Amino acid sequence: MHLAVFGGTFDPPHNGHLALCLFARELLAIDRIVISVSNNPLKQTRGASDSQRKHMAELFAAEINLTGTTCEVSGWELEKRQPSYTVDLLHYIKNLYPKAGITLLLGEDSFREFPLWKEHEKLCSLCRIAVFRRMTTEKEYLTAATDEWKDLPENVTFIDFSYPVSSTDIRELAATGRSIENLVPPSVRRYITEQGLYRK
Repeated sequence: MHLAVFGGTFDPPHNGHLALCLFARELLAIDRIVISVSNNPLKQTRGASDSQRKHMAELFAAEINLTGTTCEVSGWELEKRQPSYTVDLLHYIKNLYPKAGITLLLGEDSFREFPLWKEHEKLCSLCRIAVFRRMTTEKEYLTAATDEWKDLPENVTFIDFSYPVSSTDIRELAATGRSIENLVPPSVRRYITEQGLYRK
């Protein structure tokens, strides 16, 4: 089985996340996707509570499953009640699925912070890494991304992908009552409205 792990704060999950997962499923022949809701120590600002973020991730996973992919949400990182690290998550996933091949799905912005991650070199031995980037050449990307990341592991793959939407933009729009209808899955939009999330 080929398992993909896609982690994030999902505050909120949006159509860019959805497109990335569906694109990765087809391009990388993924059998199962684990959506992990994180307490990212590099992102301290939260607009929604942990339980609300997990619920939105579950709605997001249900949208993916409408297309036939078996997608599940993990709240393991949230249950730790402390900053979570991807290397620890991958050890946990490997214990759950010891026979699965694992690919970690990362957006370009996350990979820019990769040298700051806990045990990032060890992490590369636990899984393949697929980086969804906006730039067109590896040389340009790596130069722009970081001067610290010198030797790129062989199991890192770059995939051209662009979907110009961010959770920050969505929170700002929702805070002023502007429409987010085309930016998030319908079920997530309804939940944001019902809960009054991100309103000032």
